[in-house]
Amino acid sequence: MKNAFQVSDQKSRCPWCLGFEEYVRYHDTEWGVPVWDDRIHFEFLILESAQAGLSWATILKKREGYRKAFADFDYKVVAEFPESYVQELLLDPSIIRNVLKIRAAINNAKCFMEVQNEFGSFSNYIWGFVGGKPIQNRLSSMSEVQATTKESDLLAKDMKKRGFKFLGSTTLYAHMQATGLFNDHLESCFRFTEV
Repeated sequence: MKNAFQVSDQKSRCPWCLGFEEYVRYHDTEWGVPVWDDRIHFEFLILESAQAGLSWATILKKREGYRKAFADFDYKVVAEFPESYVQELLLDPSIIRNVLKIRAAINNAKCFMEVQNEFGSFSNYIWGFVGGKPIQNRLSSMSEVQATTKESDLLAKDMKKRGFKFLGSTTLYAHMQATGLFNDHLESCFRFTEV
């Protein structure tokens, strides 16, 4: 894969992030950092469900569009989006204009709050699938990265039972990696020991 973007520092990074500056910044500052804040979890659930069938780079480039369109990821507001706003979103080029994904985000906001009511927070719920602390994988190459794990399989099954949509095991494993439930930085990456 030819990189369109060259990083000026000499730090060793996970190779998947080397496409453009915003991707590198995301990798260096956010990806794999443990998240305990429900609003951030909700943001990533919206973005990752939107990603289904697309690249994360595409979603990352539209992140600010999603932030504006989805009320700064306020799940209480998103849960109340009326059908008229769904129709507006379908005309908004700053997001992925897929009616099923948009409706899934609204549905998932409602399910998200039900989980909060049951567990005290979504964070309490999701961290329970990894025993409350990050799983430290020790990966030496990208070929070792799995698409799913037993934890993501269990989470996907449970979330489906709770009514969540567009959040299968692969998508939820990406969520668990992004929000630090798994440390899947390569051991050679400078962020491996920092998160």
